[in-house]
Amino acid sequence: METTKRKGWVKKLLIAVFILLIIVAGIVWYIFNERHDDTATVKADFKKEAISFIKEFDNDIKTANAKYADKIIEVTGVVTETALADTTINIKMMDITTGSYLIFAFQQNHLQEAKTLKAGDKATIRGACSDAIHSDILGINFIGFIRSTLLK
Repeated sequence: METTKRKGWVKKLLIAVFILLIIVAGIVWYIFNERHDDTATVKADFKKEAISFIKEFDNDIKTANAKYADKIIEVTGVVTETALADTTINIKMMDITTGSYLIFAFQQNHLQEAKTLKAGDKATIRGACSDAIHSDILGINFIGFIRSTLLK
């Protein structure tokens, strides 16, 4: 009698685990296959000048992160550096007085436009702000952008 109860309990547990695995697999599939709209067609939440935008983070990184994280920002400034990365190109705009900088990673469909930029060019770039990180060693902030696109 007791083994019958144990078998019933084990069977229910296995069914529950199986259902849980299906739910987790569905969530993981959704996250990995989530598509974002082309940033070039998305309205910017904020339009900023690069140096003043960097200064907001230098003055209060916690407040600026809360305000701008996961928002679409349109930034105008002077390109200070370009660097090819694995599957993208990174464009930097730096505040040379503090060393803090913005770094933009471009969407695949906008790589060719971004590759035309060089140091000294004035550009307007729209991207999703992905937070700023402070380096205690360097004493600077770097503000990352993903899904970026060149506007001008």
